[in-house]
Amino acid sequence: MSQWVEIGFDCLPLRSVTRLDIPIDASPKFRARCESIKRAIETHGSHNSYFLYNARCGFHLTNHPQIGSISFRFQGTLLTDSDDIRAVRADLEVDLEGETCDWLTQSDVEFFRRSVSHALLAEFDRYIDAGDLARTKQRVELLQSQTDQSGGYLGMYL
Repeated sequence: MSQWVEIGFDCLPLRSVTRLDIPIDASPKFRARCESIKRAIETHGSHNSYFLYNARCGFHLTNHPQIGSISFRFQGTLLTDSDDIRAVRADLEVDLEGETCDWLTQSDVEFFRRSVSHALLAEFDRYIDAGDLARTKQRVELLQSQTDQSGGYLGMYL
């Protein structure tokens, strides 16, 4: 236990989703995830938005690994700023996964449930910083340059 808050997630940039149809033979779990991704795109769009799933957040309230922890499962959409370099908002479904705090009240659990979004924003900034930000900026500049050279058009009929 080296951190007070432990966060892990799988991340799908919504701009990478090219099809929204769900396979007919999809398992119920996969179908549910596809429907969640589809709702995320309908609600938030695909620009500077990320779908997070298989996600967990754990808070440590004591220095004992078996006493004083509370953990949540979550999934949802995280939005970044216009430059795609800082997290600005998270729209999450958060569920209590477990706790080892016999002193917690329901209001305490709700406080930590709301805290998941705040902890995630800080962690996602670290996630961005750990990536190849320079390469991402070059890609964005190239796309902007191509758009400018084509008079603002990205393709036929756009």
